Amino acid sequence: MTLRPEGRIAKWFFQGDFCGDFPYGRLRLKLAALANGIPPAMLPAVSTSVFRWRHRVTYAECTVGNHVYYARYLDILEEARGEFFRHAGQPLACLQETDTLFPVFEARLQYRGAARYDDVLTVEVAVAELAKVRLAFSYRILHESGRLLMEGSTVHACTSLAEKPKRIPENLATALAPYLIAPSGERPG
Repeated sequence: MTLRPEGRIAKWFFQGDFCGDFPYGRLRLKLAALANGIPPAMLPAVSTSVFRWRHRVTYAECTVGNHVYYARYLDILEEARGEFFRHAGQPLACLQETDTLFPVFEARLQYRGAARYDDVLTVEVAVAELAKVRLAFSYRILHESGRLLMEGSTVHACTSLAEKPKRIPENLATALAPYLIAPSGERPG
């Protein structure tokens, strides 16, 4: 079964905060739904579990202008995603030993502000889609002041070491399910 949020509600969700985790976020989503003629009962079931990883900006990640070089944000997301897998009890090295890889085939980033040398950032990771061979993540990077610096997403295929598509292992799907942003009426798993 593919779980993926669709339509206007998902658009609001991905353009705003992870509504289940922030004060008033769910209320803002309800008000936006009502303003657009959508009954609150049709709101998506929002995961209340968002993985957070703290990252201190290194000098090597910055340009001469003292802001993080745009491509380095992908490295920061990779670091957080690796820690997320470890936190879920599924380290990427162990998955690789069982002939399971997750190459990225799509990445999208929207920059909202600049991070600078020695800033402490919080990277938020949630599962946006969990399908048979496809896995997508949604991210936000926040400055320690709470200011939003970047929103993004990556889409991955589950493959073998020989780059053949394969099903996401059941134990991994179970471990990731609590972090899934699920559409209304569908439950992870």
